[in-house]
Amino acid sequence: MPRPPKARAAILDAYRDLLVSDGERAATMDAVAAAAGVSKGGLLYHFGSKDALADGLLGRLREAAAEDREAMAAAEEGPSRYFVRTSVSTDSDLDRLFVAAVRLAQAGHTGALAALEELDAAWLALIRTEVADPAVSAAIMLVGEGLYHYSTLAGTWPEAAFGTGIEGLLGVVDRLRRA
Repeated sequence: MPRPPKARAAILDAYRDLLVSDGERAATMDAVAAAAGVSKGGLLYHFGSKDALADGLLGRLREAAAEDREAMAAAEEGPSRYFVRTSVSTDSDLDRLFVAAVRLAQAGHTGALAALEELDAAWLALIRTEVADPAVSAAIMLVGEGLYHYSTLAGTWPEAAFGTGIEGLLGVVDRLRRA
């Protein structure tokens, strides 16, 4: 009798959370099984190796990012503004999957690095649908990337430290789009 998909999701959630909180070295198969509340045999039923577990996590990341890109492409404000406006860490599933993939990439997992590069390329491609200039579209992308990076470190975007908030940055995006 096949195991329920709920167990597979719990295992991936546990793996993601261990990667985010403790890093790749702490996310052992035993630790993942314990955190997911399954036996090691149950874990191995769904994911026969640590590489299979990482592949499952990266698959979930790709799915979550594809949903985000659909929203980005459909956004009335346009892909550039959407990208920057949503580039603040909110501890969403996409955020946690992204951070988990970064942890894997930092540990040398080539599949994670490739997945992160793929996501950035897809987001940039959407920005380029409204901003043809490669340098300008890259600048918009980097505004969002910097905002995301800072928000993951500080927890928020400190308007006092930078003298502007998200709306100010979106004004810069608007000026860049018109340039």
